[in-house]
This record gives sequence, structure tokens and C-alpha cells, in this order.
Amino acid sequence: MSRRALRRLRGEQRGQEPLGPDALQFVLRDDDDGEEGGSKRGMGGGRPAGTGKDGVQVNNRFELINIEDLEGDSGVTGERSDCTLAGDKGQAEHGSPEKVSKSNGHTAKAETPEQCNASSKLRKKKKKQKNKKNCPGESSEHGLDDIDRILERIEDNSEFSCPGPPPLSSRKHVLHVEHRHLNPDTELKRYFGARAVLGEQRPRQRQRMYPKCTWLTTPKSSWPRYSKPGLSMRLLESKKGLSFFAFEHSEEYQQAQHKFLAAVESMEPNNIVVLLQTSPYHVDSLLQLSDACRFQEDQEMARDLTERALYSMECAFHPLFSLTSGTCRLDYRRPENRSFYLALYKQMSFLEKRGCPRTALEYCKLILSLEPDEDPLCMLLLVDHLALRARNYEYLIQLFQEWEAHRNLSQLPNFAFSVPLAYFLLSQQTDLPEHELSSAREKASLLVQQALTMFPGVLMPLLEYCSVRPDATVSSHRFFGPDAEISQPPALSQLVNLYLGRSHFLWKEPAIMNWLEENVREVLQIVDAGDPVVGSCESRRKVLFQRAPRNIHRHVILSEIKEAVAALPPDVTTQSVMGFDPLPPLDTIYSYVRPERLNSITHGNTIALFFRSLLPNYTTEGERPEEGVAGGLNRNQGLNRLMLAVRDMMANFHFNDLEAAREDNPEGEGDWD
Repeated sequence: MSRRALRRLRGEQRGQEPLGPDALQFVLRDDDDGEEGGSKRGMGGGRPAGTGKDGVQVNNRFELINIEDLEGDSGVTGERSDCTLAGDKGQAEHGSPEKVSKSNGHTAKAETPEQCNASSKLRKKKKKQKNKKNCPGESSEHGLDDIDRILERIEDNSEFSCPGPPPLSSRKHVLHVEHRHLNPDTELKRYFGARAVLGEQRPRQRQRMYPKCTWLTTPKSSWPRYSKPGLSMRLLESKKGLSFFAFEHSEEYQQAQHKFLAAVESMEPNNIVVLLQTSPYHVDSLLQLSDACRFQEDQEMARDLTERALYSMECAFHPLFSLTSGTCRLDYRRPENRSFYLALYKQMSFLEKRGCPRTALEYCKLILSLEPDEDPLCMLLLVDHLALRARNYEYLIQLFQEWEAHRNLSQLPNFAFSVPLAYFLLSQQTDLPEHELSSAREKASLLVQQALTMFPGVLMPLLEYCSVRPDATVSSHRFFGPDAEISQPPALSQLVNLYLGRSHFLWKEPAIMNWLEENVREVLQIVDAGDPVVGSCESRRKVLFQRAPRNIHRHVILSEIKEAVAALPPDVTTQSVMGFDPLPPLDTIYSYVRPERLNSITHGNTIALFFRSLLPNYTTEGERPEEGVAGGLNRNQGLNRLMLAVRDMMANFHFNDLEAAREDNPEGEGDWD
């Protein structure tokens, strides 16, 4: 067996063997004394075999790499080299044994004082060079020490500061999106491990059919080969640090869009499937077919179609469009942009149902960042729920602190109850200091009392959802009794039903219920004391919640929460709501208009619709082309064909003669037992 194989079996590597006592031997050599240095060289003026730089004798040439480090360390660690020299000197004084040098063929005694002086000079020179090299490192270490002192002072001064998240200046923007949190596999790996998520999958190979790397979805081999469908994005303007973009449809994509609208009007999903065979990456067709699959309980296919729509739109992004900066805007009033909003919302819903609330929260932040002022899908009614489910309490508190001044988030029932719940859950963590836990508990109690005072109609339905029987003093009190729920405006009832239908299970823990019970009793004492805050809250409810805006109705329709959908006003429920564009804005900005159809079915009467079902070429008097128009001379041709079709139909009718049948079979076909 070779030495290399033997070293591998022992787990050793060449050049890392421990040095023996004779491994390093300083040879008498002084740069200032040429004769003495020359006398110590071997024959021919060369260095002895096994000696390296500066006359150091080594067993392995690779050890020369670390010789300077070893000598430098001996100089830095204090007086280690001096102690060694002193020990050698002591051994020399007491007659230590001589060392035999076989290189020149004669015996040499142990190091003399002159040799020690020469080696010490060599060490001093190398020590100076080492110190020169370490000057930048030392300055950086001093800088780090200064930073540590500053941080210690800040920690000492912040012992009595408010608990919770760090100051606003040191935190990221609330609309900042992180790329790694847009991938659901990242969250699933944290829950179950990479082996359970990936299984026996091999690393993804390069797929030439999907040339672009995307963040929102991962292309699948089962998808059709990608080709540009005619969808693009352009930059409209940039002002005040914001960039406004818009999707654009080419002429080919517009033709596909017109075919899609005709397929939707036909109320036949197979027509959309036929359209996708020719245009496999048409976004609206993919989203509409995804809804059809979801209604048929085919969740996997519905999610796959939504991901394909997102991939098609992400491939059309402008080079300057960023998902993470929070400064890119898409106007919801443009129909071309709405598909991206709806695709993100549907993907977020699938992720929440899949058990990935952290990834769903990132998608929610992304939708909110596209148009935070208008908030067309009203994501503020959902972001608190996802933050609590993801246990990201700091983000919810930060959002509330930054937006409360200009958005009045405390006037929404979901924020009024979710923020104190976040403070309370934060106070239950054991890794925080005691003063922060107590301060967070006090803040939570104060905010939940304000929420109960502002929205008293939330308490009794919440207890009913949680299957908790309220105390008689609470249920019989006029402030929290049935009158509180009946007297609130319809718009407020809709928001309350939306919040309770979505987030009621977050309140079911016994510790939360005990904390809520304590604060309910505190609120009853405030009400019985006649505090003027109670009256001001009642008047504020009547003024603020007279009518819900259109974006809230759109959010309720997309949420599909039964309790909230049942509370929609009649003017919304009587409208025809399309899944690819629910409740479009009244001030829509159209870039192109759909051409009018010549044969309009909506204006025909019942008889005309019946005749048209028999003969599609049938036209009524008002739908016939005028004289001089192509086909105007043969306007009676359709009617003649219809009459012939009716005559053939009547000729094929056959009536059975019941009397003749009875004569043929007088006893009937069988007995009725």
C-alpha cells in the first residue's frame, strides 16, 4: 500500500503532520556577517538539504508556507520566544547534550550565545514586518472596539425605552418585499425540512424553453412551450421617486382578448379551453379557467393555471420594474393592469390555504405596494390577518405606527382588534426582557379597551364564533347586548362580518380569552361611569360608516366569505360580476375598445331567440342590413330558410294512435301488482 493511500485511511493530509523536536532548526546565518554565513553552507555554496527560507530546516517543503505565521505568532503571543531562548541558554549552561549535524560531516554543539543573538535579530526583523502588515487590522480592531462601546452605551440608555420594534429610522419600509419570501418552498423547508419538501428531486436543470429566471413562479416542464403572447409593459412616467408602469396588448393579443370575451358570454368553459390551445399564455383565459377548476374542486389544476398566468405576466415586465422596492405603481383603472392584481390575489389565497402564511403575507405586501393610496383590492382588510398567522407581530405593529397618522387604521375593526392582539402575543414571548413584556401587556390592554368602546358589536358575535358563553352581566348589559349589533350601520356590519369570518379562530386560546374578559369588565366600568368617550365613539360610527366604498365590495367578493357576501347591498348583488374583472372602476381608462357585434343577442325577443337556436343565420327586421349594403338584396333569404326548416320539423312529427294501441293489446303490457 502506498503512503498516500495509508494517509487517506488515517484521515491525514500531506503537509499537516505534527512537527518533531528537530523539525525546525535555526542555522547560524547573519546577513551582516558574510563569512559566518558562508561557513555554514554546504559544498558548492548551496543550502543544506531540507532547509528552507532563512535557513530553517524542515521535513516538508509545504511547511514553508506557514513558517512566517508560526514565527509571527511566537512574537505576538508575548515572551514565548524569549522563554524558549532562555530555556535553551540554561540547558547550554548545564551541559546539555550536543546535536549532531550530518550535512557537513562534522559534529556541531548546541546554539551558542552568538547563534541566539542572530536568531533573535531574525525574529525581530520579521516581527517588524508582521507589525507593518497588521497595522490596518489593528486599526479595524480599534474601530470595532469603538463600535462595541457605542452599542453598549445605546443599550444602557435604552433600558427604560418603550418595548416592541426598533425605531422607525432603523427599520425597512413597510412595503419592502423580500425575494426569498416569495417562494413557498422556503417556508415549507423551515417547517418540515428540505428533505421532506424536495424529496428525491434532483437539482433543477437548465430549461431552454423557459429562458427567463422568475421570482413569482417556477416554470414546469408540463407547461406549453413559452412564446411571447403579445403582452408587454411600458414606463409611463417617473416622479417623486415613484415609477408608474402599465401593461400593453399587441394587436394579436387584442384579438385573443376579444375571443375571450365572446367565450365568456357564451357561458361555456370549453370555448376558453379551445382559445388556450391557440393562445396558451393568455392571462384572462387562464384566470377564468382557474376559477372554473376551483369550483369543480380541482385545486391543483386551478393553482397551476394561476401560476402560468403569473409567469406570463412576469416575463413581460419592464427592465426597471421591481417587485421589492415598493416604488413601482400600476394603475388599477387600466384593464390591462387588473389581471396582474387578480393573479397575485388568487396566488396569495392558494398559498394561505396551503399553509404558507409568511409567503402569503409577502404577496399581500406586494399587492398593497402597487397602489397603496387607492388600494383597489383593499388589502388593508387582510394584511393584519396574515401577519398574525405568520407570527410577524413586529411588522403589524410597525405598519400601524407608520400609517395610523394618515390612514386612520384604528377606525377599521380588523386593525382595532388585531393590533392589541399582536401586542398581547408579543408579551407572551419569553425571550424579551421583563420590562418590555409588561409594557407590551399594558399597551395591548389599552388598545383593546379602545376597540371595544369603538366597536361594541364585535364582542358578542366573537364569543359566539369561539363557542364561549358570556357572563350574564355582559350579555344583559345595554352596551354589549343585542342592541349593539343591531344599531350599527350596515357598512360597519359588513366589515365586522368580514373580520370575524376570517380571524375568529385567532382568539380561541384560553389565555387570550382571559385577557379579553378582564378588559371587557374594565370597559363596562367606563361605560357605567358615564365617560364622554363612549358618546363620541357612537357619533363617530354613524358618520364614518354610512356607505362602504367600491374597493371594499370588491374585496368581499374576492374573499368569498359567506357572512360578508350576505351583507352586500342590493345594488352590488344585482350586478353581473365577472371573475376576471369583479366590479370594474367607474372611471376606467381604456386603451382600446372592443368592436361591436353585428348580431346582438341581448336585444332579441324570446321568439327571435328560439328561431335563432334553430337557424343561427336568422335575423330580425331591426338586425337586417340596410339596402345598398352587402347582402341587403337577399334579406328574405334567411326567413325562407327558416320556413323550410320549420316545415321539415313539422313533417317529422308523429302522433301515436292510442285507441289502436289499446285494440292491439287490450289487457295492457302487464299487471300492476
